[in-house]
Amino acid sequence: MGFSTIAIHAGNEPDSATGAVSVPIYQTSTYAQEGLGKHKGYEYARTQNPTRAALEKNIAALEGAEFGYAFASGMSAIDAVLKLIKAGEHVILGDNTYGGTFRLFSKILSNYGVEFDLADTSDVAELEKAFKPNTKMLFVETPTNPVMTVTDLAAVSELAHSRGVKVVCDNTFMSPYFQRPIEHGVDVVVHSTTKYLNGHSDSVGGFVALNDAKDAEWIQFVQNGVGAILSPFDSFLVLRGTKTLAVRMEAHDKNGRVIANFLAEHPKVQQVYYPGLTSHPQHELAKRQQSGFGGMVSFETGSLENAKKVLESVKLCTLGESLGGVESLISHPATMTHASVPSETRSKLGITDGLVRISVGIEDVEDIIGDLDQALS
Repeated sequence: MGFSTIAIHAGNEPDSATGAVSVPIYQTSTYAQEGLGKHKGYEYARTQNPTRAALEKNIAALEGAEFGYAFASGMSAIDAVLKLIKAGEHVILGDNTYGGTFRLFSKILSNYGVEFDLADTSDVAELEKAFKPNTKMLFVETPTNPVMTVTDLAAVSELAHSRGVKVVCDNTFMSPYFQRPIEHGVDVVVHSTTKYLNGHSDSVGGFVALNDAKDAEWIQFVQNGVGAILSPFDSFLVLRGTKTLAVRMEAHDKNGRVIANFLAEHPKVQQVYYPGLTSHPQHELAKRQQSGFGGMVSFETGSLENAKKVLESVKLCTLGESLGGVESLISHPATMTHASVPSETRSKLGITDGLVRISVGIEDVEDIIGDLDQALS
């Protein structure tokens, strides 16, 4: 079946009790049992919920995974995956990763004996030098947030697997519509469902997709044991979102390409970060690995003062955290998404005080251009 068919139908079987086409919101904390040890597969809502189960089946199918687990946030999903790592073991983390992921490693996991080093995962030769005898996991984002660096997933997976190392990929920026990391050798895929999978800026959640049965059993154990589950209502919202994922991502991609080209030609913009531009150093890799380029675009204004003027002058674009909604969202990575990353690290990566990131929405593109043009001017 095609992607759109899977998105609409996987996990979305009509309700057996009523025939409802939309999966009901099973807003319950517990379930009646017929007797000791006799129930309908549901005992307690932290452990199992039919609405969440439908979503888990849906997104797992979209990622080409056998197993899927929904969490209360993208960060709780990442935290659950990192519980595959034990004290004394080592993780290689992409050097240009989301600030919250960096904070989890540097401020929390490091207190519990987990070792990690940052590496440029887009440079396979340099990445090879980062492996240690106790390395157990490689964690990558591609494209990276916010400077849109692309990692060759097949190449780094081959490198990691030759050393017995698991590969985890945060696929939030592309969604499974434009990129399916498991097909390139990745072991575990994580998402912030808050973003494109939900797509309407009205839910916070996370997801883990994988094929290894033993690792899946542990992730499910952690999901239940820690309890950072996605609520029935949020599961319903994300299920609603994935049904239109294909058409939304096509619209984000179409607008994203136009906006990137507009910014690349604007006299007030010094540099544009977007893999869809032929000037992007990894444009050809992105074309091979992704089926589209999406709606995430970053651009350099030259200074904090210039960035501030743009961010406070937009009228259609919304200044705020997050991304992936139908509306265009604009942000300042240095003080927002990546504020937890040390300033010297940000500078090295190109996350300057003048960098602006826009999540291009699906409004009429002429209106987005007009708003950005007046703000830049």
